[in-house]
Amino acid sequence: MLIIETKRLLLRDFERGDVAAYCTLTGDSKYQRFYSEEDCSVEKSRSLVEHFVLQSEELNRSKYQLAICLKSTGEFIGTVGLRVELNKQASVGCGVGREFQSAGYAEEAMSALLTYGFDALDIHRVYAETISDNIPAIRLCKALGMREEAKFIENRFFKGKWWSTVIMAMLKTEWCRRSSH
Repeated sequence: MLIIETKRLLLRDFERGDVAAYCTLTGDSKYQRFYSEEDCSVEKSRSLVEHFVLQSEELNRSKYQLAICLKSTGEFIGTVGLRVELNKQASVGCGVGREFQSAGYAEEAMSALLTYGFDALDIHRVYAETISDNIPAIRLCKALGMREEAKFIENRFFKGKWWSTVIMAMLKTEWCRRSSH
């Protein structure tokens, strides 16, 4: 089982017992603002937890969807993920429960996962794709040192409307320069 420890958090592989907590996270109306209804259904959330567990058991692992837990209590507060792609590229993402937002947990979790990706997995470039209206996600990416690489106009359709997306990215050399300060 993969466990990444930070000052306040444990990032760990999902367990089947995380289903209820994950369903609570994805069922929150604030969380659902930038996802389709299907992506936030209870059935989809249950299926995803099972999928995350199976991914963690793969021999040549390339997907790291981890539960974010408070180190002090073990409570599940969100999820953070890194998906390795071709040519040492990886996509990343993060979601933290509403009651745990604005406490720096998302930045702490993402920072730890980026360090793991760049150091342990030798990733060359990471990127995050998010809905351009998702200001907190863009702010998080910028706080981590990512820059905007692209904006796609009205390229996603859900909830009865077209949404634009933004690609935020960072190279390993940029992370290393930032981390050395």
